[in-house]
Amino acid sequence: MTDITQDRPPVAPAPRNHLATRRLPGWSTPAIAVGAIAVACAIGAAAGLDSQIQWGLIALVLFVAGNFAITARVEGTRQAKDRVATSLVWASFILAVIPLYSLVQTTISKGVKVLDGSFLTHSMNNVLTIGPGGGVYHAIIGTLEQVGIATVIAAPLGILTAIYLVEYGKGMLAKWVTFFVDVMTGVPSIVAGLFILSIWFVIFDKAPASGFPGALALAILMMPVVVRSTEEMLKLVPNELREASLALGVPKWRTITKVVLPTAVGGVTTGVMLAIARISGETAPIALLVFGSNIINNNPFSGPQSSLPYFIYEQYGNGNDASYNRAWAAALVLIAFVMILNLVARGIARWKAPKSR
Repeated sequence: MTDITQDRPPVAPAPRNHLATRRLPGWSTPAIAVGAIAVACAIGAAAGLDSQIQWGLIALVLFVAGNFAITARVEGTRQAKDRVATSLVWASFILAVIPLYSLVQTTISKGVKVLDGSFLTHSMNNVLTIGPGGGVYHAIIGTLEQVGIATVIAAPLGILTAIYLVEYGKGMLAKWVTFFVDVMTGVPSIVAGLFILSIWFVIFDKAPASGFPGALALAILMMPVVVRSTEEMLKLVPNELREASLALGVPKWRTITKVVLPTAVGGVTTGVMLAIARISGETAPIALLVFGSNIINNNPFSGPQSSLPYFIYEQYGNGNDASYNRAWAAALVLIAFVMILNLVARGIARWKAPKSR
């Protein structure tokens, strides 16, 4: 029996499927993209297409088709479909970034014409609309005060509402609160301005020519954003932390203040910062309630007051080159302000993120 087993010829290994293991090199995708762009340029030039968007769409179609064909030939249909899906995701990303890049590039190129230290430290007092000069200092003061008052009002109310919905909310009241928060999320800014306008006239019997009623309208727009972002951050806190604190005999309110909120403080702060960035560009409530002004008004409770969005709207409506330059410069200042808020939010989120030990 042993001799028979030893006399058997060795079994040859099964041949490997080389097609299943073949892979395109890493430079293949950029090469296909360059080829698609070259062919698209040739087609566009031959067809007399003047729009670069048309050239780009032709290059995109050629890139997806060429990527699929080459990958299917070398790696198989399954990998080809995966590459096509990846290519479409990247193409969608590029198509979404192009308008943003165009917006920022246009704003910077037109805004830097008059953006300097004098523009940031002077107002439009005694400045002709058709002449050069003037600045945006009064609008910056108005934006900071109005957004600051709105934040002081909306942030605590939004955070407390989110704590109630996550930690205590049960029954019909919680459902109604959630419903109204969802409704407020989609309320147009002009509706919030009209609501505060009617309240200011009917109940307080005052003319709405100050920054405070505008801040109230901004607070209405800011509150649902704070509630939703804080609610999601509180839900991410593990229940084990709450249960461990409660098991030690710690009251629930102290568990929330000492365990839940410190754990979620990074995300909560980020949500508040993003809500501030969201209301910083609102124009309709300011036009209804604040009216705008060409002079510096440091008192948000008395007299008209300007803001960056209203200043942009006002200057662009003047219809002359000097006003257009001031409007683009103010738009650049507003974009920088929102960008700084987003960077601060990211920094706080990274600083307060849980550290792995």
